Amino acid sequence: MTVAVVIPWRPGTPERNAHHEHVRAHLQQLLPDAIHLDVDSGHTPFSRAGSRNEGVRQAQAAGADVVVICDADTLPEAEPLHAAIEAADDGRLHLPYTWYQGLSRPGTLAYLAGVPAADCATDLAHEWATGGVLVIRPASWWAAGGMDERFVAYGFEDAAYRIAADALLGPTVAHQGAITHLWHPSEVGHGSPQHIANGQLCQRYVDATDNPDAIRALIAERATVPV
Repeated sequence: MTVAVVIPWRPGTPERNAHHEHVRAHLQQLLPDAIHLDVDSGHTPFSRAGSRNEGVRQAQAAGADVVVICDADTLPEAEPLHAAIEAADDGRLHLPYTWYQGLSRPGTLAYLAGVPAADCATDLAHEWATGGVLVIRPASWWAAGGMDERFVAYGFEDAAYRIAADALLGPTVAHQGAITHLWHPSEVGHGSPQHIANGQLCQRYVDATDNPDAIRALIAERATVPV
């Protein structure tokens, strides 16, 4: 099995640059035989949705059977990641975690200094995350429409894609384990016009939950919207 690891990535703040290097080294250690790709779709502003799509294209062109899409600030655990890769042949979207822990700034500094993630201070921890690390076959990625590039920059694209994948591929599979998010200054801009527009687009996916025809109609709209 050929695995490709895709990190959607554009250089940014010092914190994000350092986290990217740490995450990339972590993934290379977990998956030393994989194809490792940093991918930027070139959108202005940076598009996580567009870069994920471009990453899957590059992984597919390189002959990957399974793609691991991992944010540049997020660390998966070895066992659930390998379990998700092995199980991805079922054609569904797999999440190599059931628990999300977002480290605080002090917690991130402690983690990078060698303290186990489970012992570091968090800003947020919950079991309803939908993004961060995604594992899927390239053909399945496109069967669920790919990620909607109408989502600008960051925000809500993960939730929308999960809804589409559940409707068109079958229920997403989560593997017992945790992902750890490293702190950095927020770039989302909560309450900004862009963030509000992303939320409104996501609501249309929420309204189409469990309705494959409605999801396909949302996907079909994208061809008429300039990227």
